[in-house]
Amino acid sequence: MKIKLSKRQFRSDLLELFIVLTFIFMVITIYVPKAIWEEETQAENKSRFYIQNVFDVESFYSTLTDSFNVDGLWAINLINAVRDSVMADSTYLGERVLSLSGKDVMVNIPTGFDVDYDTTFGFPKVRRDTIMDTTFTIVMFLEELGRNDTIFIQHKKFAEYEEMPNFVAKISSETKERSELTNYYDSYQPDVAMLRCPLTNELYKIDVSDDKNSVRVASPITDLYKERRYLIFSFKAHNHGYINDGIRSWD
Repeated sequence: MKIKLSKRQFRSDLLELFIVLTFIFMVITIYVPKAIWEEETQAENKSRFYIQNVFDVESFYSTLTDSFNVDGLWAINLINAVRDSVMADSTYLGERVLSLSGKDVMVNIPTGFDVDYDTTFGFPKVRRDTIMDTTFTIVMFLEELGRNDTIFIQHKKFAEYEEMPNFVAKISSETKERSELTNYYDSYQPDVAMLRCPLTNELYKIDVSDDKNSVRVASPITDLYKERRYLIFSFKAHNHGYINDGIRSWD
């Protein structure tokens, strides 16, 4: 009798274990593929972000030198060096001879290069600033009225009004605090890491047309890229696309 109960208990325990393992397997098959798909999307977005950056680098390089360059590292170093020069001296514009890595390069720097650079290689953001506004109450003699009158002005304009011949006196000042939304760009400099695919670590393909008037930047992935995940799953990536003369393949 004890033997029969023992066998029955063993079968019951085995069934419970099977149910638990089945439940765990179901959870894995639901959530693990979803996590892998999200990882695939993140890798695709990051790669396309790099492709866009490399194309933008080539565009700025063309603006400065009137040509493209298949050497992405040289193009990055050149436009970054020009940006640093403009930051150091705002009058560093027009035709210049730039010394870079022991070479003299002729560049033509347009007005607004620094602004275009910062907005291209930057993330648009919004912040809330706290601003202190001070208003002055002053007395001015108004000839058209033939008498003194009080007016309100911003503190930054006080010196201008104080120098006027019809200025009489400052009566009072009032300071108020207000919030203001400010749009700005969180800028960054393109670097050598952006020249390589984050999955294969291969350089993006930079091709210049025969007439030298356009450039194409493409993903180096040609065949299906796969990485094993948790023995039975796979991370997969196809070609992440290209930008040809400003036209993106993924739009």
